[in-house]
This record gives sequence, C-alpha cells and structure tokens, in this order.
Amino acid sequence: MIELTPSQRQYLRGLAHGKQPVAMIGDKGLTEAVVKEIDRALASHELIKIKAASDERDTREAWLAQICTTLSAAPVQRIGKMLVIYRPAEKACITLPR
Repeated sequence: MIELTPSQRQYLRGLAHGKQPVAMIGDKGLTEAVVKEIDRALASHELIKIKAASDERDTREAWLAQICTTLSAAPVQRIGKMLVIYRPAEKACITLPR
C-alpha cells in the first residue's frame, strides 16, 4: 500500500471532487471481476472513485484496505459509500506535491 502525506491526500481530494465513480461494489461484495475493473481503471486514470453498496461502514473499510493492498494503491478519501483511491501510472499524469 502506498503512503501519502496529508498535503498529497488533500491535493488528490481536490482533483477527485469532480470525478464520477468508475466502478461499483455491489451486493456480491468485492469480487475478482470488480478488482480487475478497478485495476484497469487505475492504470488508465491513476485517481478513481468507487461506489460501495454496503450499508456497513466496517465492510466498506475492509474493502478499501483489501483493494489498496491487492493493487498497491493508496486510500485517499472515504465519504459515505464513496471510496477514492490513487495509484501512480508508469507514465504519471498527476504530479503530487512534496
């Protein structure tokens, strides 16, 4: 899992504000197909939003941790059922502040 500084997280939250979710974790939970779709989205966009259908906060937290660990990404923000994650691409488009 990638670690971000508070200023980097704040910068990424600002960039994510206008974005729409690119993946949804449905009633079946975090399936392999959903993880693959998130991986493809991260490779293309670096910073993505994911909508989680679960009403349980602990479940959403576990999904976020599992996604970030599995895909070597960083959690940026959790607001309700919306998860924001970041993973730099090989040719990074987003330049993080130091």
